[in-house]
Amino acid sequence: MPIPFPFDFKNPDYVQVFEWRMERLRRIREQPDKLPALKAFYRDNPAQFIIDWGVTFDPRNPERGLPSTIPFLLFPKQEEWVTWFLERWVKQENGITEKTRDMGMSWLTMALACTVCLFRPQITVGCGSRKEEYVDVIGDPDSLFEKGRMFLAGLPAEFRGGWQRGIHASYMKIQFPETGSIMTGEAGDGIGRGGRSSFYIVDESAFLARPQLVDASLSATTNCRQDISTPNGRGNSFANRRFSGKTKVFTFHWRDDPRKDEAWYEAQRNKLDPVTLAQEVDIDYAASVEGVVIPSAWVQAAIDAHTKLGIPVTGLSRGALDVADEGIDKNAFAGGQGILLDVLEEWSGKGGDIFSTVQQAFALCDAHDYLAFDYDADGLGAGARGDARVINEGRRERGEPQRRAEPFRGSGEVHDPDGEMVQKRKNKDLFANRKAQSWWALRIRFQQTYRAVVEGMTVDPDSIISISSRLPLLQKLIMELSQPTYTINGVGKIVIDKAPEGTRSPNLADAVMIKFNPGASALDVWTRLAA
Repeated sequence: MPIPFPFDFKNPDYVQVFEWRMERLRRIREQPDKLPALKAFYRDNPAQFIIDWGVTFDPRNPERGLPSTIPFLLFPKQEEWVTWFLERWVKQENGITEKTRDMGMSWLTMALACTVCLFRPQITVGCGSRKEEYVDVIGDPDSLFEKGRMFLAGLPAEFRGGWQRGIHASYMKIQFPETGSIMTGEAGDGIGRGGRSSFYIVDESAFLARPQLVDASLSATTNCRQDISTPNGRGNSFANRRFSGKTKVFTFHWRDDPRKDEAWYEAQRNKLDPVTLAQEVDIDYAASVEGVVIPSAWVQAAIDAHTKLGIPVTGLSRGALDVADEGIDKNAFAGGQGILLDVLEEWSGKGGDIFSTVQQAFALCDAHDYLAFDYDADGLGAGARGDARVINEGRRERGEPQRRAEPFRGSGEVHDPDGEMVQKRKNKDLFANRKAQSWWALRIRFQQTYRAVVEGMTVDPDSIISISSRLPLLQKLIMELSQPTYTINGVGKIVIDKAPEGTRSPNLADAVMIKFNPGASALDVWTRLAA
């Protein structure tokens, strides 16, 4: 356990932490011969070093009755990020960290960079941001390098490696005399032009004025570029690389921070405009994009909506399968009872083995006792019907329960063509195909949920959607649900673009769309009668 005693991040007891540190430091000073082994341990475990000895600074603390300088105790997602970051460095590959505002990432990146330089020889770390004042203003803790100086100054002398602020911390530079390592800072178009780096950190990368110049410079400067930013729409290098599928991505969402809860989010909602809330808190790249089918705010309102509204979960349980349509794509399965989505899985579609994909869907139906599932019958998914028949025949022979597989053809005709999902517009006149109709039906569910949860309106409880907060792929799903956009074609019908330029197919969201497609309720009736 990284923190050797229970710690409440919402109501922290820092006295206990300081007492624990003082006791450890006393033992180290009584046995100085143990120090080399301890440094060797911290060399390979930088997160533990930060937890054991690091400090951070928050000028807002005194108003809450806390000291401004406090122990830097990492919560689990921060520890996970440190491991992820080091893995990118070892593998000499780039990484992107997308984050919610006010997650302490600047402090964490500087603490990690300083720790690496303290215990590893001849390391060169580059740090950059769009303006010089964000990189270094001596004495201003809002700048990156001042955070680094404060972190180093707060360490016991035994771990500073001879570092002295007045000698080894000039403007845009921090030196580490014991290891010979160095950190240098750059800003704006000059990022990456100061020489080669072991790794390079670009802070708030999505807001660079001329990212193409930075991209060109850093490509020759380092083999491990780490971009960290809140989103700034889709039209920038950060977003393009984030959705390219070629760069590893780490997501730091506010729900990963044990200090934040729904009350915190509600406070942000009250003080921020909708675009800023979606972009900087919900990590929504489409916040300023026109024609988004399901706005991020609606998705956020749907998380545990049945609990928020006190609605009991009723109805049939069933699943939905989105079949991977190319080697780099992934299969996705969504399931749940009635309005609740509480099952979400994805697995590689590499190799195009549709039979094994259908077998996996059957296994998930068995695990969750689903009598039926809908599957994407376009493209490679067209063969799933025959595979399901073969699997069911084998099950019948073995006396095992069968699972009904129903095709969903997004490219096909709309369900209930003469019906009116939107008042005074027949479905056949409003939607270009079944896919557009089904995405719009999902949009209506999320809209109804938002109206009930946020605006307090009375709605039909069966018309909403509730997403379990326990889903392991929750944050990925949240982003995917707000990715598709819509346009109106030349004859006035709604057309869906589920993968706008620079993005990949939203497989998880597609599975959810298929699960809640308008035709599924009619199939539920058949399933109930056939059971």
